[in-house]
Amino acid sequence: MTRLYYKMIHDSIEFIEHHLDEELNLDRIAKEAGFSKFHYHRIFQKYVGKSVAEFIRSRRLSSAAHLLLYSDERILDIALHYGFESQEAFTRAFKGLYALPPAQYRAQMKLLIQEREEFTMSEIKGWMITGSAPTKYKAALDMQVYHKGRNSVSLECIETQYLDVNDFCTLMQQISATNYLGKRIRFAGFVRTEEVSGWCGLWMRIDDKQQNMLGFDNMQYRSIKGTTDWNYYACVLDIPPEANCLNIGIILTGPGKAWLDDCTFEEVGMDVPVTDIDLPKEPQNLKFEE
Repeated sequence: MTRLYYKMIHDSIEFIEHHLDEELNLDRIAKEAGFSKFHYHRIFQKYVGKSVAEFIRSRRLSSAAHLLLYSDERILDIALHYGFESQEAFTRAFKGLYALPPAQYRAQMKLLIQEREEFTMSEIKGWMITGSAPTKYKAALDMQVYHKGRNSVSLECIETQYLDVNDFCTLMQQISATNYLGKRIRFAGFVRTEEVSGWCGLWMRIDDKQQNMLGFDNMQYRSIKGTTDWNYYACVLDIPPEANCLNIGIILTGPGKAWLDDCTFEEVGMDVPVTDIDLPKEPQNLKFEE
């Protein structure tokens, strides 16, 4: 059931992304997903952490921000394009998310982009890059491709000539488990990929003081491949009392490029299923007749 719900959410988000400039409401999206609107809304909010309306609103504002920076469209036209009744309503909503009114955002952020088109790895606070071949990959903040806010982080393979089939790189961070013991924790984010010929995924690992692994999920059984638009992914694990260190990140194997944005790390209820190894509940095909 967990996989079914995640697939439904992925399909729904893809549908939303392709129809942001059209009228979208809960009835239409739930019908597309094949669920009643009440059940769909409950599942969406449980897994994504925000309501359908909040998600659509944030994505429209993010898309509007991109047009402000990379087009000459009038602010009124952008506002109407994304379903706002007036420029004033758009300005209030935009300022609430980006802290600046649209005109000021356009002027100030364009200057920033002109001065610093790309950030270096040292400026991505809290994150480090490692893996089997970290020198063959590059991580950077991207001000042109993002899901929400002003930047995303990209992880890209820059050396393919001598790339081994098993080479991988991860952008990750480590935190103490102290504040999370006995809790069910979800590490989630939005990922976009381009020509990933291996696979990509979020990952989360729990270690004790001796660095023994207590829990792990790297999305390998539901990995991201090829070229995909922004979509929501999550790892959910229970943190045992003996946990000492939590590791989170995004992994990219082989050639390609991935973007990560709008991450969350939060406690969730026990009604949210864990995503570690999805074992069957009973033995199967013991007579080998199937």
